[in-house]
Amino acid sequence: MTKAGQTIKRGGRKARHDKRAAKPVIDPCPPGQSGGAYRPLLDGEVEQIYETAIRLLGELGMGEVPDRLRDLLVKHGATERDARVMFPRALVEAAIDTAPKTFELHGRDPARTITVGGDAVHFGTGGAAVQTLDLDSGIYRESTLADLHQFTRLQDTLANVSWYTRCCIATDVPDVFDLDVNTAYALIKNTTKPVATAFTVAENVEPIVGMFDIAAGGDGEFAKRPFVKAHISPVISPMRYGEDAVDVVFECLKHNVPVSCITAAQAGATAPATMAGFLAQSLAETLASLVMVHVIKPGHPMVFSNWPLVIDLRTGAFAGGGGETALLNAASAQVSNWLGLPSGVAASMSDAKALDAQYGVEKGMTSLAAALAGGNLIYESSGMTASLLGASFEAFILDDEMHSNTYRVLRGVEVSEENLGFDAICTAVLGDGHFLGGEHTLAAMERDYFYPALADRENPKTWADAGAQSAWDMAGIKAREVLATHHPSYLTEEQDRAIREAFNILTP
Repeated sequence: MTKAGQTIKRGGRKARHDKRAAKPVIDPCPPGQSGGAYRPLLDGEVEQIYETAIRLLGELGMGEVPDRLRDLLVKHGATERDARVMFPRALVEAAIDTAPKTFELHGRDPARTITVGGDAVHFGTGGAAVQTLDLDSGIYRESTLADLHQFTRLQDTLANVSWYTRCCIATDVPDVFDLDVNTAYALIKNTTKPVATAFTVAENVEPIVGMFDIAAGGDGEFAKRPFVKAHISPVISPMRYGEDAVDVVFECLKHNVPVSCITAAQAGATAPATMAGFLAQSLAETLASLVMVHVIKPGHPMVFSNWPLVIDLRTGAFAGGGGETALLNAASAQVSNWLGLPSGVAASMSDAKALDAQYGVEKGMTSLAAALAGGNLIYESSGMTASLLGASFEAFILDDEMHSNTYRVLRGVEVSEENLGFDAICTAVLGDGHFLGGEHTLAAMERDYFYPALADRENPKTWADAGAQSAWDMAGIKAREVLATHHPSYLTEEQDRAIREAFNILTP
């Protein structure tokens, strides 16, 4: 490389890693690859699950329906019995038909906007970790507002995090309004990707949208091109609404905030332990969220976030990794895609506390299954550890590389006359006897292969001579480099001053 006309010489392992980290001319595995090849359910089984969900909504219905939502549901054809509200098939299918099948998830930087829906797969974040794996001590501690700012700055540099949801809770901010405000501020200050946040209570939505208006350029500007979506869980398993979350939905729709309505049933606890029964109830509950959005504001953008969660039935502990989690989230994505709805699932939720073999197996297995099944937005897929109780800076770096490998799998095999390489095979066999350095090989080298920056492919002696560093070591080095050098300021001085005058911003 050159600087000021002089050649800068680099050598050794770091130079090789720097070269590999540089973006190739042709990115062999960009976000947004097509999924859907893995279908754990037969078509007839998908229909059985759907019909059971329709029956649950029509015969069992939803409980604890807030009054203003009940009035709207009844107005649209729902009926009441024994303090429960029953949804006729026609109402459910009207909600499915009216819901947007794709929509734009805007970034404040338009170049970072993504389209949600279809068969495109995007990895992103989620979570509400109350603990952070300290980058220096390697020990978990309570998450802070400073951590949230650092996580947001770090992921801003990661190409495979297509959107960012606050991944940790600032436990050092006890006031719920200040917590919601400072969480939202951390997002819009430190990244221009599409972001998502949560509102503790409905009253917090309007003033925080005012903050978004400042960042967007004036009153009412955010609603024209919303770059923040809300994560809400308006349905509480089994089969009832949560009034506070429903109130948040009403406010978000009023201010044109896109919503991700999350169903988070747990197999064997709040939903059946059988896979099929779980999928049927969880689908019914997510459809209940869709119907709710439909009767409030038809056609409003909603991510159909059916997140099957698993517990260890021996202990009752949440289990984010494992074959059942991989299977259920893949099946959920398949069912959502069958309905034609923008799907959200959760994967890469390792139960491991350290970045070890358990971490790698659970994350790789669950995230690959969800992607192959065609989950449009795969939440929790970056940085999360300890069964969602923890978040890790090193994990963000490692997971980003994992996602590149997954996208390469999704890209698949391009079969063409050129790629089949008949002439190249003949040339190699009759010539040098190998393909090294051949034009066919060189053309494929960057186009078809992903070269990891962290995964070590050196021989054991070279690795030992270079310090015998683990992937965790390398990820820690990279995370520190980013946090030391990447200090974006995505708010102008005037915007930042206006926000600080209106809100209690707790960072300098």
